[in-house]
Formats: sequence, C-alpha cells, structure tokens
Amino acid sequence: MKQRYPAVGLNRITACFGYTRQAWYQHEDVLMSHYEMEKVVVEQVKRKRKKLKLRKLGTRKLYHVLNEELKELGIYIGRDKLFTILRENNLLIKKKRNRAITTNSNHRFKKYKNLIQGTTPTRPDEQYAADITYIKLLGPEDFCYLHLITDLYSHKIVGWHLSRSLAAKESRKALKMALKQRKNKNLPLIHHSDRGVQYCSNKYVQDLRNAGVSISMTESYDPYQNAAAERVNGILKDELDLGARFMSFEEAFAWTSDAIEVYNFNRPHLSINMLTPDQAHQMSGPIKKLWKNYYQLKLKNRESNKPLEKRRKKRFDGEFMPSK
Repeated sequence: MKQRYPAVGLNRITACFGYTRQAWYQHEDVLMSHYEMEKVVVEQVKRKRKKLKLRKLGTRKLYHVLNEELKELGIYIGRDKLFTILRENNLLIKKKRNRAITTNSNHRFKKYKNLIQGTTPTRPDEQYAADITYIKLLGPEDFCYLHLITDLYSHKIVGWHLSRSLAAKESRKALKMALKQRKNKNLPLIHHSDRGVQYCSNKYVQDLRNAGVSISMTESYDPYQNAAAERVNGILKDELDLGARFMSFEEAFAWTSDAIEVYNFNRPHLSINMLTPDQAHQMSGPIKKLWKNYYQLKLKNRESNKPLEKRRKKRFDGEFMPSK
C-alpha cells in the first residue's frame, strides 16, 4: 500500500489496520528472519547431499543427519517444517516407478522352499538376499546386468558383479565376493532369492552347498517375497543415479562401483536406526526400526486375503510426510 500511495505516511497506513508503525517493522523483521532461516536450511541440505554424494537423500534421513548441525546454528525446526521448506524450494525427491523383468522361473531345475518368511536376522551373515537388476546403456548393447547379494541384517551389499549377460556364471561371481567377506563360516547362513534360472542352476546350487549355505527361494514371482533386495535396487537407481542410461559398459561399471560404496558407507537407513549398512554390519542383536515394514504387511494381508488397511498420510511431490 505504501508503494501505491507514497505520499501517505506509514503511521496513517498502519493505523487504518489497527497497528502501530513499530508493529509493522517488527513484522518485517520476522519475515526477514524466516527468509534467512529457510535460506540457511536450503544451503545446508544442498551441502549435505553433496558431501555424502547422495543428492537424492530423502527428507526423513536429511532431518536425522542435519538436525544437530541446524541446532548449532540456532535453527530449531521439526520434520514437518523441513518437508515444507524443501517442497517450496523444489527439493523433495520424486519417486520413479519403472520395472523390467530379469527373472526366468520357467526352467527344469529344482525350486526350493522359502526359509526366511516370518523370520528376522539378529546378526550379519545370517541371511543373504540375491537379485539381478538391469542397467541401461546407449548403443547396440541396450542393457547390462547388476548381480547383487545383500545382507538382510545390515542391508549391506556384500557381493556384486556387473555383466553383459544374465548367465549363471555371472551371478556366481557376486556370490563368490559375498562368501569371501563372510567372517564366521561356522555360523549358519541362508541364501534367499527368487526362482530365477541363475539361482537354481546346478553350479550355483553347488557353490552354496560347498559353503554350507542353506537355500531359500520365493514361492512365486512376487517382489514382496524378496522385498529387501527389491528395495536395494530402487535405492541404487532412484537415489544413486543407476537408473540413468550410460554411454558404455565401462562408464556403467565406474558409476556402479561408486554408487555401491556410497550406499554402504554414507547412506543412513530408517530400518537400521539411521545407521549406514557398514556400521550395522559391525553389530549384532536386534536393531531398532524407525519405520513400519509395509512390504511385509502387504504380503501378510495378501496371504490372508484381507485388504490392506489404507494409510492416511500427506503426500508431497513423491515423498510421504509422516502421520502425526
């Protein structure tokens, strides 16, 4: 209004609304302090994502790793406020929804029962989950394939191999890496996978038997029965940029190696009390989960033919805001 009527004094304008001139200045100071605070928060978010090499680190995890640093700067905000600031600055992570089938379960090899359903590991090297995901390439090859072995206790990727084919010999290389890092070979270990031909092949099964590893498989082609492995695939692609299309196999290999290192050593997980997978891999005993396992809840309701209870949550551009 002052810009519209420059000749009118500020005292007269504020009086029209029942305020004093001093109240108007205080209001301006508050607006400026909020603006400066949000500016600092945005800068800290960008800096932390860059430092951790996790430019798509989600808001819940950002709140955990930034909360103490922001307090040292005199900034006290809650998780919901951080969601709002990031939404207004277009810094929320948008989830991608894409999937390609890499499993061929129509084969002559023996299929095994699901040994881990309803169980929870209490130490590293107790349960492994194996899976294969595709990496897109430019040129005549189109795809290469990432063979992964993930520890279900720590969520650490303990074995991996990038190949140009889906052959069982390529999956065996990831398995070899995982078994090599295994610390106590006298303790029981279960290897869980889908029913893909790679994991049912004679040589792969023999490798497991030679290492004294029990074999577990999903009972059907249902990603919820191998949810942890599917989740790792999603993190690598959505947060660590392995969902991009690479110029060559060599470039894809370099990016994959870096992404797995960042995943293992930098990225905190809600499911392991905001530890990194490498930190959790040094522990034993139950680890507190900071989220509900909706994958297992959905699987349980599928099996009992009961509808999954709808979750009432606010949604901000691909990220769910926690319910009060």
